[in-house]
Amino acid sequence: MNIQTESGILYLVATPIGNYDDITIRALNVLKSVDVVVCEERKEGERLLRHYGVEIKQLDLLNEHNESAASFHILEYLKSGKNVALISDAGTPVFSDPGQVLVRKAIEQKIKIVPIPGASSLLPALTLCGFPIDAFLFAGFLSPKSNRRITELRQLKNERRTTVFMDTPYRLVPLLKDIVEVYGDERRIAVAFNLTMPDEKVFRGTTLELFRFFEKRGLKGEFVIVVEGAGKNRPGTRTS
Repeated sequence: MNIQTESGILYLVATPIGNYDDITIRALNVLKSVDVVVCEERKEGERLLRHYGVEIKQLDLLNEHNESAASFHILEYLKSGKNVALISDAGTPVFSDPGQVLVRKAIEQKIKIVPIPGASSLLPALTLCGFPIDAFLFAGFLSPKSNRRITELRQLKNERRTTVFMDTPYRLVPLLKDIVEVYGDERRIAVAFNLTMPDEKVFRGTTLELFRFFEKRGLKGEFVIVVEGAGKNRPGTRTS
């Protein structure tokens, strides 16, 4: 006689985006209680868990290189009754990070999924930008290739809602350059730089001003770019 094992729970656990103090009590409790923690990179996952004194029972990897195969194995853990916590290198897993394949398959298998919210760069950048945020468009990561990125920007140029872009630290200046080319010199933008970190800063100005500023300074760090909607440009204080 086969006894059906109750499926485990898949927890999507948000971790700090820079400042280790931004972990939630609930996130720590989940990380300490689950059978398996799944991270993007072993080094980063181990560092995070050690920092909070979380005993590593089993640490598996799920990233852009092994997402399909890793999702299959993680589903087997869940179906056998093990509880699993998925984390990313920083912030909320699945959101602009690997994990969607696993979530879709877990839904198909009727496995319970519990999100554990936490630190985010998206909402802080929006609340700091000074532009209307009653409605906004998250454009996320554009193509790493300039010609394709320019095409994507042209499709968004006339968007009347505030638009949010993210990218890797080394593409800040190239992205700003392309935004200037497509949006022109005068569209207002804000760059939220290294949010939650000691050198956190928000730079506000026109597309051209901030492109020239970052090109000259050569600053490297995590960033979120917020662009004011089309037709809403108006005089405002420019501070950094």
